[in-house]
Amino acid sequence: MKENSLIMAVNIRRILPGPRPFPGAPRLTLTRRHFSHTPLMQNAGSTLPAKKPVGAFRGGVFGFLSGALVAGATVYYYILGEYRISNEMLTEDIYALQSATQKLQTYISELETRLDQLQKKK
Repeated sequence: MKENSLIMAVNIRRILPGPRPFPGAPRLTLTRRHFSHTPLMQNAGSTLPAKKPVGAFRGGVFGFLSGALVAGATVYYYILGEYRISNEMLTEDIYALQSATQKLQTYISELETRLDQLQKKK
């Protein structure tokens, strides 16, 4: 118990400013334990698996494939949008052509009936 209170007093002296002990006082030194030199820590480093570095070829292939996938998906959706727009425009043109054909057909049938009526009068 005395030892803990002595260590706490030394730590408090380091933290708090105040008068320094007189030169004749015995100095307390704390010893530090270096865990990197203990056998347990030396063996612990060797049990970890070594991390394989990603090589330039493997990283390049992965980057190329992911870039090609993103570019392909972007082009696919762009072309799909363009296809929808062109399909709608073509459908509108077909309907306009159909209505124009019907109008022309009715006009021709009216002309034929008038022509028949003129020929009957003669």
